[in-house]
This record gives sequence, C-alpha cells and structure tokens, in this order.
Amino acid sequence: MNLALEAIWNVIARIPRGQVSTYGDVARMAGLPGRARQTAYALRNAPENMHLPWHRVLGAGGKIVFPKGSAHHREQARRLRSDGVPVKDGKVPPARLMDVDKF
Repeated sequence: MNLALEAIWNVIARIPRGQVSTYGDVARMAGLPGRARQTAYALRNAPENMHLPWHRVLGAGGKIVFPKGSAHHREQARRLRSDGVPVKDGKVPPARLMDVDKF
C-alpha cells in the first residue's frame, strides 16, 4: 500500500465531528507539505469500506470545492450541517478549521 495515501487517510479519519480541515492542511499533517492535490487523490481512491469523513475536507479558506448546486456540493453541505458545522454560501467559518499545530 502507498504510505503517502495511508498517512492522508489516517489524518482524515481523525478529523473530529464538528471540525473541518483543508486539503493542504491534511497533506501537511500527513507529512506531505505542499501536496494538497495528493489529498484529493487519496480521497478519490480510498476504499469505500474505510468510511472516511470526506465531507470534513474543504478547499482553501474552508470552501466546498464541488460546483455550487451540484449533488456533491449539496451532499457535503448536508453532511457538514449534520455534524453541527455551519455552512453559508458554500463556506465554513474559519473557527471550525482544525488547528494544524495542535494535531
């Protein structure tokens, strides 16, 4: 198994309910600074039986990256709200972003 993917999956699995992280911060916490796209790749290629909280990973600035109005955008916003995370105009308040230094 690819160690980089495993490291990213491990970080995503540890994002607590009610908080979110960005693709870039997940990569940084996995020891892969500057590899935000690797995070997106890892999410796309994660085995379904892992049940990762993919909806807790957002673009820079806490923004949902799926096109506004798309089924994926609506599903991510729904799941975030279900976790108690407010979403307004496809964006999550900065206070909900995990502190990378405390991870």
